Amino acid sequence: MSDTTADSVVMNTATADPVRFYEMEEFHPHNGTMLGFWIYLMSDCLIFACLFATYGVLGHSFAAGPSGADLFDLPLVALNTSLLLLSSITYGFAMLCMQNKRVAPTLVWLGITGLFGAGFLGIELYEFAHLIHEGAGPQRSAFLSSFFTLVGTHGLHVTFGIIWLVTLMFQIGKHGLIAENKRRLMCLSLFWHFLDVVWIGVFTFVYLMGVLV
Repeated sequence: MSDTTADSVVMNTATADPVRFYEMEEFHPHNGTMLGFWIYLMSDCLIFACLFATYGVLGHSFAAGPSGADLFDLPLVALNTSLLLLSSITYGFAMLCMQNKRVAPTLVWLGITGLFGAGFLGIELYEFAHLIHEGAGPQRSAFLSSFFTLVGTHGLHVTFGIIWLVTLMFQIGKHGLIAENKRRLMCLSLFWHFLDVVWIGVFTFVYLMGVLV
């Protein structure tokens, strides 16, 4: 029988009976979760790359409708960007507290991060509602279809990130900073900072360049 199986059998030479040894703890490959999560992030990069490419092709197809320069409220978008970037900083503080094994400050910084993320989503939903109210919904032109798809997909990722963050806060409050929760916090850290990087691309490629058109 293979040595890698959950139990191994050794023959007792005195009694000729098999002696079994059992692995009592769950086996988890070292860094296996992080490797899998990096693979997931690479797949997410491909999704956003396709959405950016689509917007690059359709971003000037206004169909005689409004352009980005007519629609985008740059100061509001800048405020939204600031909220997301601040959430990345506060998450970094949470990770520092995690490394020092301080449960309460970790939960506080995670809560602040969640509030910044919720503020970001609130402003984005307000922007979408305002555009639709002005008759600039996703069905108005190819430009707006690609805009809503790209920005909306990022917003969905932030929404799932907040749900994940709240779930982790409950897990930490119940079990503390055990190894599993630390690993989950590391994965969420990668995900959250990845969303920041994507948003910087959205802010530059969609909003800033859209206003300059």
